[in-house]
Amino acid sequence: MVRPGSAGSLIAGRLMAKHFAPDPAKLQISPLGYGDRNAFPLHYVPNQRVNWHFALEADVDRDSGAIAISHVVCAVDCGEVVAPDSIVNQTEGGILQSLSWTLYEAVHFNDTRILSADWSAYPILRFSAVPDSVEVHVVDNPGSPYLGVAEAAQGPTAGAIANAFRHATGERIHDLPYTRERVKAVLGV
Repeated sequence: MVRPGSAGSLIAGRLMAKHFAPDPAKLQISPLGYGDRNAFPLHYVPNQRVNWHFALEADVDRDSGAIAISHVVCAVDCGEVVAPDSIVNQTEGGILQSLSWTLYEAVHFNDTRILSADWSAYPILRFSAVPDSVEVHVVDNPGSPYLGVAEAAQGPTAGAIANAFRHATGERIHDLPYTRERVKAVLGV
Protein backbone atom coordinates (compact mmCIF):
# COMPACT_ATOMS: atom_id res chain seq x y z
CA MET A 1 0.00 0.00 0.00
CA VAL A 2 1.23 3.50 -0.83
CA ARG A 3 0.85 5.99 1.95
CA PRO A 4 -0.03 9.69 1.53
CA GLY A 5 3.04 11.87 1.27
CA SER A 6 4.63 10.29 -1.80
CA ALA A 7 5.94 12.46 -4.64
CA GLY A 8 2.68 11.80 -6.49
CA SER A 9 0.74 13.17 -3.53
CA LEU A 10 2.78 16.37 -3.49
CA ILE A 11 2.38 16.92 -7.22
CA ALA A 12 -1.33 16.18 -7.05
CA GLY A 13 -1.76 18.53 -4.11
CA ARG A 14 -0.04 21.36 -5.94
CA LEU A 15 -2.14 20.83 -9.05
CA MET A 16 -5.39 20.88 -7.10
CA ALA A 17 -4.61 23.51 -4.46
CA LYS A 18 -5.09 26.46 -6.79
CA HIS A 19 -8.75 25.49 -7.33
CA PHE A 20 -9.84 24.90 -3.76
CA ALA A 21 -9.08 27.31 -0.96
CA PRO A 22 -9.86 25.44 2.24
CA ASP A 23 -12.39 26.87 4.66
CA PRO A 24 -11.16 27.58 8.15
CA ALA A 25 -10.36 24.31 9.87
CA LYS A 26 -13.31 22.69 11.64
CA LEU A 27 -12.60 19.57 13.64
CA GLN A 28 -14.88 16.68 12.65
CA ILE A 29 -13.92 13.48 14.40
CA SER A 30 -14.68 10.37 12.37
CA PRO A 31 -17.10 7.89 13.98
CA LEU A 32 -14.30 5.40 14.53
CA GLY A 33 -12.09 7.99 16.23
CA TYR A 34 -9.44 8.25 13.52
CA GLY A 35 -9.22 12.02 13.78
CA ASP A 36 -10.18 14.88 11.54
CA ARG A 37 -10.51 13.26 8.13
CA ASN A 38 -13.60 15.08 6.87
CA ALA A 39 -12.71 18.73 7.37
CA PHE A 40 -11.84 19.26 3.69
CA PRO A 41 -13.54 17.33 0.88
CA LEU A 42 -10.38 15.76 -0.51
CA HIS A 43 -10.28 12.05 -1.11
CA TYR A 44 -7.08 10.02 -1.51
CA VAL A 45 -7.10 6.31 -2.16
CA PRO A 46 -4.48 3.94 -3.47
CA ASN A 47 -6.25 1.61 -5.90
CA GLN A 48 -3.93 -1.36 -6.19
CA ARG A 49 -0.89 0.80 -6.86
CA VAL A 50 -2.70 3.64 -8.64
CA ASN A 51 -3.07 6.78 -6.52
CA TRP A 52 -6.18 8.91 -6.95
CA HIS A 53 -6.60 12.38 -5.51
CA PHE A 54 -10.00 14.05 -5.76
CA ALA A 55 -11.45 17.36 -4.71
CA LEU A 56 -14.84 18.66 -5.71
CA GLU A 57 -17.29 21.45 -5.00
CA ALA A 58 -20.75 20.35 -3.92
CA ASP A 59 -23.68 22.68 -3.36
CA VAL A 60 -26.44 21.28 -1.17
CA ASP A 61 -29.90 22.89 -1.40
CA ARG A 62 -31.30 22.14 2.03
CA ASP A 63 -34.89 22.93 1.01
CA SER A 64 -35.09 20.69 -2.06
CA GLY A 65 -32.45 18.14 -1.06
CA ALA A 66 -30.64 18.59 -4.37
CA ILE A 67 -26.87 18.15 -4.54
CA ALA A 68 -25.09 19.90 -7.40
CA ILE A 69 -21.45 19.17 -8.22
CA SER A 70 -19.99 22.20 -9.95
CA HIS A 71 -16.27 21.50 -10.18
CA VAL A 72 -14.16 18.33 -9.97
CA VAL A 73 -10.38 18.19 -9.92
CA CYS A 74 -8.61 14.85 -10.01
CA ALA A 75 -4.98 13.84 -10.13
CA VAL A 76 -4.04 10.27 -10.96
CA ASP A 77 -0.63 8.67 -10.52
CA CYS A 78 -0.68 5.43 -12.52
CA GLY A 79 3.01 4.83 -13.05
CA GLU A 80 4.70 5.53 -16.35
CA VAL A 81 2.22 7.19 -18.69
CA VAL A 82 1.88 5.75 -22.18
CA ALA A 83 -1.36 7.35 -23.43
CA PRO A 84 -2.22 10.45 -21.36
CA ASP A 85 -5.30 11.37 -23.42
CA SER A 86 -6.74 7.91 -22.87
CA ILE A 87 -6.15 8.21 -19.11
CA VAL A 88 -7.89 11.60 -19.05
CA ASN A 89 -10.85 10.33 -21.11
CA GLN A 90 -11.24 7.16 -19.04
CA THR A 91 -11.04 9.11 -15.79
CA GLU A 92 -13.55 11.76 -16.90
CA GLY A 93 -15.99 9.02 -17.92
CA GLY A 94 -15.51 7.19 -14.63
CA ILE A 95 -16.13 10.38 -12.66
CA LEU A 96 -19.37 11.12 -14.52
CA GLN A 97 -20.55 7.52 -14.19
CA SER A 98 -19.82 7.59 -10.47
CA LEU A 99 -21.66 10.91 -10.06
CA SER A 100 -24.67 9.21 -11.61
CA TRP A 101 -24.41 6.12 -9.40
CA THR A 102 -23.84 8.16 -6.24
CA LEU A 103 -26.50 10.83 -6.75
CA TYR A 104 -29.24 9.21 -8.85
CA GLU A 105 -29.16 5.61 -9.97
CA ALA A 106 -31.40 3.03 -8.33
CA VAL A 107 -33.74 0.37 -9.64
CA HIS A 108 -37.27 0.98 -8.40
CA PHE A 109 -39.69 -1.91 -8.03
CA ASN A 110 -42.87 -2.95 -6.24
CA ASP A 111 -43.99 -6.41 -5.09
CA THR A 112 -44.47 -7.71 -8.62
CA ARG A 113 -42.15 -5.95 -11.07
CA ILE A 114 -39.41 -3.44 -11.83
CA LEU A 115 -40.85 0.05 -12.24
CA SER A 116 -37.77 1.70 -13.79
CA ALA A 117 -37.51 -0.54 -16.84
CA ASP A 118 -36.57 2.10 -19.45
CA TRP A 119 -34.43 5.23 -19.67
CA SER A 120 -37.37 7.57 -19.17
CA ALA A 121 -38.14 6.02 -15.76
CA TYR A 122 -34.59 5.21 -14.64
CA PRO A 123 -32.90 7.97 -12.61
CA ILE A 124 -29.57 8.86 -14.20
CA LEU A 125 -27.23 11.86 -14.46
CA ARG A 126 -28.57 14.23 -17.11
CA PHE A 127 -26.54 16.75 -19.09
CA SER A 128 -28.00 19.57 -17.00
CA ALA A 129 -26.37 18.03 -13.88
CA VAL A 130 -22.90 17.46 -15.38
CA PRO A 131 -20.31 19.60 -13.54
CA ASP A 132 -19.22 22.83 -15.21
CA SER A 133 -15.65 21.60 -15.01
CA VAL A 134 -14.00 18.19 -14.72
CA GLU A 135 -10.24 18.59 -14.62
CA VAL A 136 -7.90 15.60 -14.71
CA HIS A 137 -4.17 15.86 -14.07
CA VAL A 138 -2.03 12.86 -14.98
CA VAL A 139 1.13 12.41 -12.93
CA ASP A 140 3.83 10.67 -14.98
CA ASN A 141 6.38 8.52 -13.19
CA PRO A 142 8.88 7.43 -15.87
CA GLY A 143 10.50 4.11 -15.09
CA SER A 144 7.62 3.00 -12.84
CA PRO A 145 5.43 0.04 -13.80
CA TYR A 146 2.60 0.72 -16.24
CA LEU A 147 -0.62 0.63 -14.21
CA GLY A 148 -4.12 0.55 -15.64
CA VAL A 149 -6.73 3.10 -14.68
CA ALA A 150 -9.77 1.34 -16.21
CA GLU A 151 -12.87 2.28 -14.21
CA ALA A 152 -11.04 2.85 -10.96
CA ALA A 153 -12.21 6.48 -10.62
CA GLN A 154 -15.63 5.39 -9.39
CA GLY A 155 -14.81 4.54 -5.78
CA PRO A 156 -12.78 7.66 -5.03
CA THR A 157 -15.40 9.87 -6.70
CA ALA A 158 -18.18 8.50 -4.49
CA GLY A 159 -15.97 8.99 -1.43
CA ALA A 160 -15.21 12.59 -2.44
CA ILE A 161 -18.95 13.29 -2.84
CA ALA A 162 -19.61 11.81 0.61
CA ASN A 163 -16.84 13.93 2.15
CA ALA A 164 -18.03 17.09 0.37
CA PHE A 165 -21.59 16.47 1.62
CA ARG A 166 -20.26 16.01 5.15
CA HIS A 167 -18.20 19.17 4.81
CA ALA A 168 -21.19 21.18 3.55
CA THR A 169 -23.75 19.89 6.06
CA GLY A 170 -21.93 18.25 8.96
CA GLU A 171 -23.99 15.12 8.29
CA ARG A 172 -23.32 11.71 6.73
CA ILE A 173 -25.54 9.61 4.49
CA HIS A 174 -24.76 5.90 4.65
CA ASP A 175 -26.84 4.66 1.69
CA LEU A 176 -26.61 5.30 -2.03
CA PRO A 177 -27.88 7.04 -4.00
CA TYR A 178 -27.96 10.45 -2.31
CA THR A 179 -31.53 11.13 -3.37
CA ARG A 180 -33.35 14.34 -2.50
CA GLU A 181 -35.50 12.39 -0.06
CA ARG A 182 -32.47 10.93 1.76
CA VAL A 183 -30.74 14.30 1.89
CA LYS A 184 -33.81 16.01 3.36
CA ALA A 185 -34.31 13.18 5.87
CA VAL A 186 -30.70 13.41 7.10
CA LEU A 187 -30.97 17.20 7.32
CA GLY A 188 -34.30 17.02 9.15
CA VAL A 189 -36.19 19.00 6.51
